[in-house]
Amino acid sequence: MSSDKLSTLLVNAGRKEKYCKGGVNSVIQRASSLVFESVEQKKFATKHRGERELFYGRRGTLTHFSFQDAMTELEGGAGCVLYPCGAAAIANSILSFVKTGDNVLMTGGAYEPTQAFCDTILNDMGVSTTYYDPMMGADIAKLMTPQTTVVFLEAPSSITMEVPDIPAIVNAVRAANPTAIIMIDNTWAAGVLFKALEHDIDISIQAGTKYIVGHSDAMIGTAVANAKCWERLRERSYLMGQMVDADTAYMAARGLRTMGVRLKQHHENGLAVAKWLSQRPEVERVNHPALPEAKGHENYQRDFSGSCGLFSFVLKEKLTQAQIAHYLDNFSHFSMAYSWGGYESLILTNQPEELNAIRPAGPVDFTGTLVRVHIGLEDVDDLIEDLKAGFERLR
Repeated sequence: MSSDKLSTLLVNAGRKEKYCKGGVNSVIQRASSLVFESVEQKKFATKHRGERELFYGRRGTLTHFSFQDAMTELEGGAGCVLYPCGAAAIANSILSFVKTGDNVLMTGGAYEPTQAFCDTILNDMGVSTTYYDPMMGADIAKLMTPQTTVVFLEAPSSITMEVPDIPAIVNAVRAANPTAIIMIDNTWAAGVLFKALEHDIDISIQAGTKYIVGHSDAMIGTAVANAKCWERLRERSYLMGQMVDADTAYMAARGLRTMGVRLKQHHENGLAVAKWLSQRPEVERVNHPALPEAKGHENYQRDFSGSCGLFSFVLKEKLTQAQIAHYLDNFSHFSMAYSWGGYESLILTNQPEELNAIRPAGPVDFTGTLVRVHIGLEDVDDLIEDLKAGFERLR
């Protein structure tokens, strides 16, 4: 799990005096117009407008710069672009590097809105998408073409939680086409449990809505880029109007300060519940990357420093709609809601045919109902008792 050094970094990253003005946290600077004291200052700001210089509200204020500096330091990049949500971060990162006639290699285990973006927006632009099995490793080279400009990963896969062999994929892509841009949806790892840019990935994307904000009350997306991609990502995202308000940037920065201790507790609670579930007679398998039986567990052990609270498990039977309603409607501590990463525990179900409809690289290998949970910060014994009562309802 995260080290003391990471905890210290999370507390201090981005907290420069020029952003905090004597306070513990950065100031909240709400501004559209930013006033220049002289023509010379205006010229300087114009020349350096992409370099944390106050220029115009859409370029950012001290509040934004503080959070961007923090994210850049945490993920080891050249800079960070902010977006109104994670989906915007994904879409605009891809749009910044493709043109008509290009091809995107997209993991078949991607977040469903990511796939929908590829199948609609990119398709209408004349950009093709090829989906690949997330567990294919170095064989991804067989899918590379001269037109492939972006290769997109997500680790673990959305819902089914496979952990790909990321170094094998990256090495194969670099060998086949050194100019291709490699991106990853790094939300599950909160950008710190897996250090994407240290694995030669160009852009690490997060829905900061999840663990960075941490309280299910704000939406923000981040993309941290290496030096090769930073300027293009920054300028093209700016041209597409991407920005967030100062208050949300402040809340995201404040969330970083406690993210270390929250992630530790999500890791401990999640693993305890996952191990308990793995012993239940109703459960076919538990898709938690830290468990030995999980797909890609060896990749997780090698590349990740810990886990979060999000995972899934597959029941031995496929539930009817009536059973699902009776199961989900009566939990005491688990709520039904989209998103995750807050302090609360969540639960949703997916039927195999529903997952097959969003798995373009191949069907799932189970027939029972899948249950996705986010394990929050409640007492773990209370959560286990709640899940136990849910199994009793199924009987």
